Amino acid sequence: MSQQDLLDRREKAIPRGPFNIAPLFASRAEGARLWDTDGKEYIDFCGGIGVLNVGHNHPDVVAAIKRQADLLIHSSWHVAMYEPYVELAERLNDLVPVPGPNKTVFFNSGAEAGENAAKICRVATGRQALVAFERGFHGRTLLGMSLTGKVNPYTAGFGPFAPEVYRLPWEPFFRFGERADEDVERECREALAHLFAYHIEPTGIACVMVEPVLGEGGFLPLHPAAARVLQQTCREHGIMYISDEVQSGFGRCGALFATQRYDLQPDMVMMAKSLAGGLPLSAVTGRAELMDAPQVGGIGGTFGGNPLACAAALAVLDVIEREGLSQRAEAIGEVVAGRFEQLAQDYDFLAQPRGLGAMRGIDVVGREGKADAALAGRLLVEARERGLLMMTASGNTIRTLMPLVISDDELQRALSALEQSAAAVAAAILQEVS
Repeated sequence: MSQQDLLDRREKAIPRGPFNIAPLFASRAEGARLWDTDGKEYIDFCGGIGVLNVGHNHPDVVAAIKRQADLLIHSSWHVAMYEPYVELAERLNDLVPVPGPNKTVFFNSGAEAGENAAKICRVATGRQALVAFERGFHGRTLLGMSLTGKVNPYTAGFGPFAPEVYRLPWEPFFRFGERADEDVERECREALAHLFAYHIEPTGIACVMVEPVLGEGGFLPLHPAAARVLQQTCREHGIMYISDEVQSGFGRCGALFATQRYDLQPDMVMMAKSLAGGLPLSAVTGRAELMDAPQVGGIGGTFGGNPLACAAALAVLDVIEREGLSQRAEAIGEVVAGRFEQLAQDYDFLAQPRGLGAMRGIDVVGREGKADAALAGRLLVEARERGLLMMTASGNTIRTLMPLVISDDELQRALSALEQSAAAVAAAILQEVS
């Protein structure tokens, strides 16, 4: 069927709530490329929204899924256990930057990982309060929305929200630009002191949930000095430090987990997205004494840690290690950073290139440097017409979530398409004002 025929069917059968970044339907994909049902090829800078670090349909992942499908598709871990769940837990227990011994439990999505991480911390500490950040994103469930630090489109109209959730300002901890470590530390300590003085006493806080790089909030890396202050404060007050690696993990930021770039040792790590190469799987890994705190039956779910997803995840971990994808992410990031810096010099409407590893962002701005989501949308359309599939974060930040298996040639072609798109937008703006 044509793209238009499928769009007509989508309009009639599916509500408007689930957003689409482009009016296209995929027919197949491989590596860093995707084809729509009309046969047009795209270089994919979205990667299923950060899910495909090892690429579309990696042959090792496909083979692992097929082998497992011949043996067991589902029994529910709570009914009849199976080895891939145990093996994957053992692997993650050893890989996360949490001082062990560790234990792992599996779910289906990043939102479920966040909800259960919070539940575990509440039971383990005997405290109720949860702290998250402005601009943070932790899912679309009730507690996920309550933890998420942006109204539109994530929480507008969906209240009331879960109680005992408190917010830290994003700017001292994530603000872009050159800042002295001592200034960052001072501003962060002031923000924490304000939270403790006017909103919630530290002895009432179960955990702080932190993205090492804000994902939906604009691809803003945590400042290293801010990371140190957060960890020191959490340890001082017995607050659990949860690193949300749902989007930043599995090589994306130049290390298996972005937290490792900060030399941090969180109490717990949340994972999802690229963990299983395209199948729904999330995980929470943490110190054994924390993970064992909930009562038997208090943590779980019918589909969590599905055999197919666990088999795929084991293959993903092998691919990341064997193909050196964390190192590849760093190399990709250096190339993208250079091209983004040049774009920011060439065009007034592109500003503040930033990122960590291959998790890079650049803002689209209008008059007086203000965020311009509409202009960002025009840039995405131009890029799509040139065979580059991209998306934004926080409305106006162009973000890079390309598969880390992307070839040098594909990367250069994609960045050239983006540069051509920026030139087209600049020409259109000049014509509009003349």
